Amino acid sequence: MRVIVQREVLLKPLQQVVNVVERRQTMPVLANLLVVARDGRLSLTGSDAEVEMIGRCQVDVLEPGETTIPARKLFDLIRALPDGSSIQITLKDDKVTIQAGRSRFVLSTLPSRDYPAVETGELLERVEIPEAVLRELIDRTKFAMAQQDVRYYLNGLLIDLDGNTLRCVATDGHRLAMCEADLPAPVVSRRHLIVPSKGIQELQRLLESGERHVVLEVGRNHVRIQREDVTFTSKLIDGRFPDYEAVMPIGADKIVIINREALRSALQRASILANEKYRGVKLELNASLLRVAAHNPEQEEAEEELEAESTTEHLSVGFNVVFLLDALAVLREEKVKLMLRDANSGALLTDVGSDRCSNVVMPLRL
Repeated sequence: MRVIVQREVLLKPLQQVVNVVERRQTMPVLANLLVVARDGRLSLTGSDAEVEMIGRCQVDVLEPGETTIPARKLFDLIRALPDGSSIQITLKDDKVTIQAGRSRFVLSTLPSRDYPAVETGELLERVEIPEAVLRELIDRTKFAMAQQDVRYYLNGLLIDLDGNTLRCVATDGHRLAMCEADLPAPVVSRRHLIVPSKGIQELQRLLESGERHVVLEVGRNHVRIQREDVTFTSKLIDGRFPDYEAVMPIGADKIVIINREALRSALQRASILANEKYRGVKLELNASLLRVAAHNPEQEEAEEELEAESTTEHLSVGFNVVFLLDALAVLREEKVKLMLRDANSGALLTDVGSDRCSNVVMPLRL
């Protein structure tokens, strides 16, 4: 194998794939990238056996071939070279030589035949999605994913393909975030895909804004998202995601409309004096006022009153202030709608002008 490529051209696919590779691997070859040079193109594959990313770029292929190269060393070397460098990569025996100007580096390799591919199996569904839409849905829901929960199916994000609708949903059992968008074409049948948190993190890093579309392919135990320059594949979590529609508060007839930024600022200030363990704040609702209150074991207190539009005479509910702030951070409108039923039910937060994205926060006893 022998190829010539510009530093900037090679650096982009390297950045896309290198983070998938774990620093500690049970299989030594998974610490490497699978590098294949063929037909004027170089493909770089990084995998941890659960998530796989393939980045591609155009190169001058002088001799086709393939091998595996230590991922982190290759990335660090290419990144450290001067801008505009012309790089020649040559494979001979079990060593790869990287030359750029007067710089020369020799790295050990492992055979490409030892590199495992993520099993994909039968293709069940294929749909095109605007890239910017998928990115937005992930950005506005991933914060609510559980982290290392024993309920393993919560340690990921649900992609729900339902007719002409694409929904992303995440929950850790204490809060839930859901956002939806229209699909350009309906799916054949409803699909529930639970993508693990690492896959979601890599996908979020990969997706860009703009007018491009990506192709989403669904298998029995995997999801694949393809763009011209990159292919992302992840195994799915085999489990049953909670019925998120049942979590939505029923009969939440107490509605408060309030300025989002004013509420966010008041909550941030109150959080300074909230109990460090429970992070609790109390929301007290009256006809035209929302009172935010917090206290801690040192007998310190915070209290603020905000103007609000409400028909509620009186209701007092406790919440984790971090969960409220996270929900407000992903809403977009100037004013938000807070819907409640009683002190023991979850609160539903949405933008006033759109219910496309919803957040449910469960109450806290204070």
